[in-house]
Formats: sequence, structure tokens, C-alpha cells
Amino acid sequence: MTVTDGDNSALQPDVPHAARIWNYWMGGTDNFAADRAAGDAVAQVYPEIVLMAKHSRQFLIRAVRYLAAEAGIRQFLDIGTGLPTMQNTHEVARSVSAESRIVYVDNDPLVLVHARSLMADSGTTHVEADYHDPELILAEAAKTLDFSRPVGVMFMGVLGYEPDLGVVASIVNRVMAATASGSYLVLWDGTNTTQAVVDGAERLARSGGVPYILRGPDEIGRLFEGLEIVEPGLVQITGWRPAGEAEWLDAYGAVARKP
Repeated sequence: MTVTDGDNSALQPDVPHAARIWNYWMGGTDNFAADRAAGDAVAQVYPEIVLMAKHSRQFLIRAVRYLAAEAGIRQFLDIGTGLPTMQNTHEVARSVSAESRIVYVDNDPLVLVHARSLMADSGTTHVEADYHDPELILAEAAKTLDFSRPVGVMFMGVLGYEPDLGVVASIVNRVMAATASGSYLVLWDGTNTTQAVVDGAERLARSGGVPYILRGPDEIGRLFEGLEIVEPGLVQITGWRPAGEAEWLDAYGAVARKP
């Protein structure tokens, strides 16, 4: 599906939207002129954002493949999934095991358009919800997933839309509390580790995009408290079990097991 400026006005094509901006950085076509303008404004001061977008997908691929192939996970709850591109969670998981079940969660109207097509083609389930309502997410996901068995829970570069770290930790903890022993948390986020990325975040907000809060790696580490972090630990996403040499990026993530 390709979005044009003449598409459904309910999608607010004149307002930059996070999922569409990210899609633009990843080389997709599901975006409008306002999204491209905001994306270009960020890239002018932080050109590495394009690499971050692409490497975040590579981290997802490696992490999901690890969970499916090595940890034996057959259920995935992908919260804040964004627009589908290449090698989405269900594709990676089912390349290992066709029986894998996936629930995607998002509240973006364009994501929902794609979700309807995706569900028809692959049997995945999509929940329309904001991650600030984990109880709704869990109740809807339980229609597809068996929470008495391990689940791979994913928050992939989305938690900076909530400015309060305490609220973020509560969201993650409430979701993980509902999962069985042997479940996993996969989480990454952008970090305030260089001035350039901080400038990029400021430029995004000035361009009309939703402000995104960058945190330090230590703050991201707090979200894994009580879990057993898988080697190599909390690292830059390019350094999590890479196939080759890892590039520097202002983005940290980890995979952790619930005891």
C-alpha cells in the first residue's frame, strides 16, 4: 500500500505522525509530505536517524529469531508495532515455527489500515490500544495468546512518547506481571548519548512531530529490573549479537527473561 496526499483525511496528512515518519526513514512509501518534511528536518541535524531506523529493524529480526529458535517462544506481543515494512515480527517468528502466534498493538489509524490486510493474509491479530492501557491490551491479547505459557513482549523504540520514566516502568511491569515464568522482554529505545541526537529530538518537536524523550542507558536499564538479561546485556542495538562489525548508534536495547 502506498499513501498519497489525497488519501483519507482521517489520517491527518498535514500533521507529522510518528509511525509515518519512521516509515519514511526506513525507506517506505506509507507517508505524507508533512511526515517527510519532519523526517528531513531531523536528519539535517542528526543524519544517523536513518541508520537507527534501519538498524532497529535488524535488532528486531535478531531478537525475534533468538526467541523463536533458541528460547522456544511461540507467542509474541508486539506493543507499538508501527507500520509494517520488511521482516516483521510474524514473518521472522514463523520462519522458525509456523505455529507462532502474534498480537500487534497500535493506535495509529494508518497502522490499522495495514493491520486489516495483514490479519487476512497471515492470521495475526491486531489490538487497537494505547500502551498506557496495559489492562486493555492484555485482555484483548488473551483472546489469541495463552498467558499461562511464555510470551515474548516487545516495546521497540516507542516508550519515549511517555515523558515520565515512572509511568513507563509501570507500563512495562504491569505487562510483564501478567506473563508466565520463562517469558521475555525485548526493549530498545533512543538514548541521549550525543548532543546531535538531542538536537534531532528538539528539531522533531519544532517540526510538529510528537516530542520524543531520550533517556540514558541507565534509565533504560531500570525497565529490566527483576528480569534476567540475556548476553550480551544492555548494549547499543547494533551490538546485540551482530553478524558483523557494530556501528555506533544512540540506541540501546536488551532481551531479558522472566524467572
